[in-house]
Parts: sequence; C-alpha cells; structure tokens
Amino acid sequence: MNTGQIILLLLPILILELSLLGLAIRDLLKDERHVRGGNKALWALVILFISLLGPIVYFAIGREDA
Repeated sequence: MNTGQIILLLLPILILELSLLGLAIRDLLKDERHVRGGNKALWALVILFISLLGPIVYFAIGREDA
C-alpha cells in the first residue's frame, strides 16, 4: 500500500473529525449554551484534545438544555 492510498483511506476520517470539531466549538461558544459542570473552558479542552471522541462526548453528555 503506497502513501496515496493511505491518504485516501484516512481522508474521510479527517473530514469527519474536523467537521465535528468545528460544530462542537461553534455550539460551545454560543452565549445561551449551558454545559454540564458549568465550565466551558474544560469542555473546550475535551473537544480539542480528545481527538474524534471529544466532540462526540460533548454532544452526547456535555450539553444541557436551557
């Protein structure tokens, strides 16, 4: 398997990760958004540094309905 094939295999995962990252950060930065634990800075770190799972965890359990 050459480098071009590996890049083509990883590209959909990279696009998914960047999309989820952008959506999660955009949602977190809304003024009316309340998060579990009340600490948006901590959730931002979770989203940014826990790769693909960070945004998924944020959307699944981090958000609170107002």
